[in-house]
Amino acid sequence: MKKLNNFEIWFVTGSQHLYGPETLKQVDVDSKTIADAFDASADIPCRIVFKPVLKTPDEITQLCRDANADNNCIGLITWMHTFSPAKMWIAGLGLLNKPFVHLHTQFNRDIPWDAIDMDFMNLNQSAHGGREFGFICTRLRKNRKVVVGHWKESKVQQRIGAWMRAAAGWNEIQNMKVCRFGDNMREVAVTEGDKVEAQKQFGMAVNGFGVGDLVAVINKVTDADIDKLVAEYKDQYKFNVSKDSMNSVRGSARIEAGMRAFLEQGGFKAFTTTFEDLHGLEQLPGLAVQRLMAEGYGFGAEGDWKTAALVRTMKVMADGLDGGTSFMEDYTYHLDPKDQKVLGAHMLEVCSSISDGKPSLEVHPLGIGGKTDPVRVVFNVAPGPGLNASLIDMGNRFRMIVNTVDVVKPNADLPKLPVARVVWVPKPNLEIGAAAWILAGGAHHTGFTKALTAEHMEDFTEMAGIEYLLIDENTTIPEFKKDARINEIYYMLANGLK
Repeated sequence: MKKLNNFEIWFVTGSQHLYGPETLKQVDVDSKTIADAFDASADIPCRIVFKPVLKTPDEITQLCRDANADNNCIGLITWMHTFSPAKMWIAGLGLLNKPFVHLHTQFNRDIPWDAIDMDFMNLNQSAHGGREFGFICTRLRKNRKVVVGHWKESKVQQRIGAWMRAAAGWNEIQNMKVCRFGDNMREVAVTEGDKVEAQKQFGMAVNGFGVGDLVAVINKVTDADIDKLVAEYKDQYKFNVSKDSMNSVRGSARIEAGMRAFLEQGGFKAFTTTFEDLHGLEQLPGLAVQRLMAEGYGFGAEGDWKTAALVRTMKVMADGLDGGTSFMEDYTYHLDPKDQKVLGAHMLEVCSSISDGKPSLEVHPLGIGGKTDPVRVVFNVAPGPGLNASLIDMGNRFRMIVNTVDVVKPNADLPKLPVARVVWVPKPNLEIGAAAWILAGGAHHTGFTKALTAEHMEDFTEMAGIEYLLIDENTTIPEFKKDARINEIYYMLANGLK
């Protein structure tokens, strides 16, 4: 997976010739100082590239063209050091197809009360220069994030860093290829969707392949390839496998090696499987999916290509952060009125990046799918904040639903549940959280993360131009229903005006 520090964010400053060469020279110096500080900040995950101050419509338009054409550039930070007449930005912003964040700051933190004069005022005009820029962005209906505060503040840098992670996710999904092994699970509604509209909206290409195509690659896997993977299993996991189950382990390794080769050859970054379409496979690919997800691939079960793409996007956004990201499913509830919570799991496919400690590799019957006993790693997830995100197709738009959660310890050891699992309390509580999720049409499949926050997800949806619904500690059902109804009207009108 490409590291975020390989991407560039361009630091772009607006001004004009009105102020004379000395002022413009100082604007350049100040801008480079901020850009260099951001580039050195631990809160900024991407490389910051300083660009000389923009003073004319032609300079602005050319920079936007250059940003569009540069594959390493995934977005811009825009700052108005002085007043930058906004009509100069119309052509450039009209062409720009990269996301941008509007940094509303000024070089100095404090007003020099005893020394301030008109030279200082001419140079430090961010307060109204930013408003002029903000008007034209709003007038052009440009989605962007606005961050206000002094540039040295950690909170400001953290908010910009969160936006950068969303920009990396947006860059990823625009170039993503999703492989569907088999079709969707029969009769399931939420895993379906318009793949043409998804490519139009997000850029990702979603295509299906017969399981036989995968099996042909799996059958080419050598014993040496299998031996290498089995050795990795014994090194990376608690290897709780009997001699009688070693054939299942070797069969799982064969599937993993073949699946990885297929995905690499096709340039795929996310994939789906379904237990209803396993023809030619010895077992449901449990461990193979878990390990590929741990390497950074996105995954969705039962043909759920939207969640597969979302999980991959979230993994890219979370690069370098602690906590992990995985495919997940709300599986069963604990409905004690004083202790309501959710047990999340899946049949097999939960990513070990969210594991609390060293996972246990085990072989158990599955009771579904009609194949041999599949291999999986089993683990719990450490307590802490997290969230579930669901991307659904509403017919006239895509909707992102996010529910923040508190991960908690299981009430007991779950000795007879041989799958990876996580227990959480939805915010504000299970009663409201689940009701709001269901009212919003949220899927039972999600992207679960302990690395990302709601801010990351909201920034991503702004870039993607899709609907965003947040369920958190402030959610009430009446207000949530009202927001959803207003959104329905908004998107009908907005889409009708296109």
